[in-house]
Amino acid sequence: MEEFGCLINGEWVAPNGTEDVLSPYTGEPVFRVSIAKEAQVTTAIDAAAKAFESWSQSPAHERSRLLHRTCALLEERAEDLARTIALEAGKPIRDARGEVARAVQTFRFAAEGAKNIYGETIPMDAAVGSEKRVGITFRQPIGVIAAISPFNFPLNLVAHKVAPALATANTVVLKPASVTPVTALKLGEILGEAGFPAGVVNVLVGSGAEVGNPMVESKKVAMVTFTGSPPVGMGIRDRAGMKKVILELGSNSATIVHEDADLAAAARAIAKGAFAFAGQVCISVQRVLVHEAVQQRFLSLFLPLVQALKVGDPLGEDIDVGPMIDRAAADRGSAWIQEALKGGARALMEGKQEGSLVWPWVLADVKRDMKIVCEEAFAPVATVQTYKTFDEAIALVNDSQFGLQAGVFTNNVNLAFQAGRQIHTGGVIINDTSNYRADHMPYGGLKLSGMGREGIRYTMEEMTEVKLVAFNLA
Repeated sequence: MEEFGCLINGEWVAPNGTEDVLSPYTGEPVFRVSIAKEAQVTTAIDAAAKAFESWSQSPAHERSRLLHRTCALLEERAEDLARTIALEAGKPIRDARGEVARAVQTFRFAAEGAKNIYGETIPMDAAVGSEKRVGITFRQPIGVIAAISPFNFPLNLVAHKVAPALATANTVVLKPASVTPVTALKLGEILGEAGFPAGVVNVLVGSGAEVGNPMVESKKVAMVTFTGSPPVGMGIRDRAGMKKVILELGSNSATIVHEDADLAAAARAIAKGAFAFAGQVCISVQRVLVHEAVQQRFLSLFLPLVQALKVGDPLGEDIDVGPMIDRAAADRGSAWIQEALKGGARALMEGKQEGSLVWPWVLADVKRDMKIVCEEAFAPVATVQTYKTFDEAIALVNDSQFGLQAGVFTNNVNLAFQAGRQIHTGGVIINDTSNYRADHMPYGGLKLSGMGREGIRYTMEEMTEVKLVAFNLA
């Protein structure tokens, strides 16, 4: 069994004993990691603050070179990283390989972005009395970034926090999810091998109480970037004080299938988008809204595709749906489904549960106040509702406390633009599902889905401060 310490100031330390990382599929230990306490948090933050003094002065070409070197090392170790993701997160190996490929691309976007951090000139003479003045702006790194990442994308969502921080000459203290820490620890190894100086990236494994909270509350931390649940995110926002905060907090995402849509394309995309990684994706298709005129045709295409999905061992090359992250998560998802059925919902596709494995469910006749509709299910379940008019469909999408992304299938460009204007989410995806994401696009939500934006250039802007220098030429 591979064992890992915590990465602090370029060294691997194991001061407080170890814990096993369990396979979501078998429940057996697959890795062993060292656990940090508050004392190690202080040491790591101090190291990051010290490293920032020199790293913040590093030239853009050097940061770009190191990030490109990271890409090369990620590609060299792609299969090991994919297997690690499959073992500790339960993600099917084909999807795990896809996540590694995306992480390479994310770091490559950051490597390119490091050379393109621009300021602007300001027309100071636009103001009366400033006729003889010239202004310029430039972006400066802000300091130590506290990054707290989730279990569902243990490499690429770490990359979305670490890569832009390094591109903008900030330093990082990272706390990966306690159930999937090894992928992030292996990334820490790679970053060290790529040549990033000691203290620039530090990786700590531990609980939110003993590691996460001290990171958030430290006066030496300039920003907190977090992906996870709304209650935890709101707690972070409240404790962060005057720090910058980026929060990506999830959704109960909807996808509209209008009467003029390509139904076959919609069915294929939704069958994938609702059940990828057992529905444990923030933008997973949870609510399918179908025009009443095409409901039966859509279901005749959609349900056989769901039925054909293969469930099982995430290391299997033909597996589409692996286990949920643990038995408790599977039990919660199944309980919400059964609660909906008792409340009048009807199963169009009936799944089952075996341990942490949950087979896909499709529910109809659901009500807006059912947990499986109005909360974030984070499970392999999709609900199907019908509507009469496009305005009604938009109202159904917006009838949510969340607002991360939505999908719309229509061949009417006017309706597409109407959706783009009127749907209250951070992203509206036309002719694809809510769970489409490219790693350079702006990504983030409204309402309980969070604040701030990821997507490399947009995160780089969040992780820098605009400095104005004004010259009096009189």
